[in-house]
Amino acid sequence: MPPRAWRPLEKITVYILDDGHRPAFEEFAKQAGVEYISRPDNSHAKAGNINYALKHTHGQYIAIFDCDHIPTRSFLQTSMGWFSRDPKCVLVQTPHHFFSADPFERNFNSFRQMPNEGSLFYGLIQDGNDYWNASFFCGSCAVIERKALLEVGGIAVETVTEDAHTALKLHSLGYNSVYLNNIQAAGLATETLAGHIGQRIRWARGMAQIFRTDNPMFKKGLNLFQRVCYSNAMLHFFYGIPRMIFLVMPMAYLFFEQHLINAAAVTILSYALPQLMISSYTNSVIQGKYRRSFWSEVYETVLSWYIILPTTLAFINPKLGKFNVTSKGGLIEKSYFDANIAKPYLILLLINVLGFSVGLLRLFVFNTHETGTVLMNLLWCGFNLAILGAAVGVATESVQKHVHHRVRMVMPAFLKLPGGYTVSCYTEEYSAAGLTLAVADTTGISEFSQVQVGLHRGDREFLFPAKIHFTETGQVEALFTNLTPEQETQLIQCTFGRADAWLNWQEDQTRDRALGGLKDVFAKGMIGYVRLFAWLKDGAVDLGNRLMGNKNQTEKWEN
Repeated sequence: MPPRAWRPLEKITVYILDDGHRPAFEEFAKQAGVEYISRPDNSHAKAGNINYALKHTHGQYIAIFDCDHIPTRSFLQTSMGWFSRDPKCVLVQTPHHFFSADPFERNFNSFRQMPNEGSLFYGLIQDGNDYWNASFFCGSCAVIERKALLEVGGIAVETVTEDAHTALKLHSLGYNSVYLNNIQAAGLATETLAGHIGQRIRWARGMAQIFRTDNPMFKKGLNLFQRVCYSNAMLHFFYGIPRMIFLVMPMAYLFFEQHLINAAAVTILSYALPQLMISSYTNSVIQGKYRRSFWSEVYETVLSWYIILPTTLAFINPKLGKFNVTSKGGLIEKSYFDANIAKPYLILLLINVLGFSVGLLRLFVFNTHETGTVLMNLLWCGFNLAILGAAVGVATESVQKHVHHRVRMVMPAFLKLPGGYTVSCYTEEYSAAGLTLAVADTTGISEFSQVQVGLHRGDREFLFPAKIHFTETGQVEALFTNLTPEQETQLIQCTFGRADAWLNWQEDQTRDRALGGLKDVFAKGMIGYVRLFAWLKDGAVDLGNRLMGNKNQTEKWEN
């Protein structure tokens, strides 16, 4: 099979846009039978990279993918029909789906057990935006019409969230967009909390820049609901200051005995508790499939300190800041506590611990006449401690030793053994490096034997050379050996590129229950404190060893 046989040459041309000017990528493009474009400079980062390619390509429609995303075979079949259905449609966006765990999922060992941070946006919010013709470009997994894109001057370069800004310009000219809530591509999530925060800082800064320079509330060509949808997306990232206030507000009374609301605690609670209960229940009903209750508080607490300055400065001076590329695909050889990234959480945690301690004194010694007020602030402070404990827990990076991430999926397979025998089996997991197989009878299968693994794509059968390995739990692993470029293409078509590759991704997730979400946050908070105490203990032992080492060295010199 020639390298280009997997696509119709007269209809599709694939380009690798390399802003790193790497000869190895150019050589890879030749081997894969695709085109390669590298520009003379790196101006305007990703937006400039795409705009340069627009001048050197000619396709009527442009499908854009980040380099870590793998589209399914059905991507164009699913998306292109919308352009024919609606002549004014110039953008079709599909979800960003990740087959690797983000820092929250990996560090709390909750991958595929609960929705990740992006599920709410791609599962619910973009659907809502689409209802009002306000779903926007997200930088990858999308198709854009060239003519309309050139009409707005190409990908927007004025802000670092070039994707949403480009969509805003397209909508302002009266064009339509479509959000197709059907996973048609998958990629890698950020590996570390530091990388995750860096990515979100860029998003926050860019949205603040758009709100400041091209405010949707005043932009010509948008209808009322488009203005509301875009403003909601931009104003969301200004939650940093309110969240920080929420985390320190109980201390106004616990430290200084300042009554923020001139009312009795029972009166405040009689109004606040019903509203909190109803809003939590309503959110659980509406968002339960895409976001666990009270987890928004954890996500915002982790990010709030880091986005305050970027959003504030971008609002004051939109030209400040630069595009930063999110690193993905790295390894974490050893678990460690990222004390540097966790420093704000530790400071806030200490403040709340002191506040809670003072509150106990006020309850029994100083403010016994205001028991209700003290209890209310203690309850608030205790909730903060749970949220901050979860934030500290996320900052403990778990080990990530797999270069090739594994995806759980059951599909028929077979083994061709050296003696000519064929054994039917099923896949349990797959990756670019190998397969984990469910084999009913392993008789005749030898450790480290060379076999051929067979997979199907429709009615076609493909064979891949592999070496057998038995895991400690008795599972059979087939590790690929010396795959040719043609076989690697076939493997992707049989695994990551399958049209049904991501259909049952949420099958292990249970429906959210508000109190269950609260219980889970408190449990994760306890995990965070256990990890914090372990880090402090290790630090004390290390400090003691160093002090003893210095003492022994001093005694040695004195002797």
